[in-house]
Amino acid sequence: MIKRGLVLSAILLIITAIGCSKSEEAPVVQFLNEGPNKDLDLPFSEAVRVGDVLFLAGQVGNVPGEMGLVEGGIGPETRQTMENIKTVLERYGSGMEDVVKCTIFMADIAEWGAMNEVYRTFFKKPYPARSALGASGLALGAAVEIECIAAVK
Repeated sequence: MIKRGLVLSAILLIITAIGCSKSEEAPVVQFLNEGPNKDLDLPFSEAVRVGDVLFLAGQVGNVPGEMGLVEGGIGPETRQTMENIKTVLERYGSGMEDVVKCTIFMADIAEWGAMNEVYRTFFKKPYPARSALGASGLALGAAVEIECIAAVK
């Protein structure tokens, strides 16, 4: 019985030593900026990857590579914003189905319903978590800006 106890103690000691010898490495942080906006020399990365999570910078309804917004107000701007998000996600190994959280900034929160009509066409249930808020002004005079967090496949 003593021999069996010593063997079990030795096994537990080895398992503990193996478990303690593994060092968890901190996830690699990658600052990503390979899209057409990189030539605009803006002071931010379009996305940052930390491990298997992708953090997108806020997107507005500009045509990629240009500083001007699409015309037509909240509907067309939201559509272009969502297309921009989709393109950035796909560029870095993710997709709309991998989005877990969005934050929506609107110049006029009264346009929430019109924005929502377009927004919901880009997702299927279950929808990502989301926050929306009104702002006193957005980049380029945009009606809407959306940032997302997504898993990477």
